[in-house]
Amino acid sequence: MNQHNNPEDQDAIERDLALRLREERDYLGMSQDQVAAALDLPRAAVSAFETGRRKVSSAELAKLARLYGTTPDRLLGADATLDEKATRLFRATKNLSDNDKDQVLRFVEFLNGVGATQKGS
Repeated sequence: MNQHNNPEDQDAIERDLALRLREERDYLGMSQDQVAAALDLPRAAVSAFETGRRKVSSAELAKLARLYGTTPDRLLGADATLDEKATRLFRATKNLSDNDKDQVLRFVEFLNGVGATQKGS
């Protein structure tokens, strides 16, 4: 039997999603009211997502991922092995201007070059 057809597995996936949604919102310091306003939903719907009382549609999942600066796959648990620092760096640079992003990228490339030079010594 396909594991996704097992009701117990489906319940676990939905519980994990609910937990991740709350963790992401908390991590970003957002209130349920802010998330609700951004998604044009009632606050009660956000609460229901986070407690598993309401299923999240694919469109809502995509909007939540975009709002939280992550991917739907990560919210569903597919990218659980992602490096936490990489996620934090992505979020920290997400709203920078293109010019600022270019400067950050040049700095990272510089650091990578310094690291490669030091390793070769």
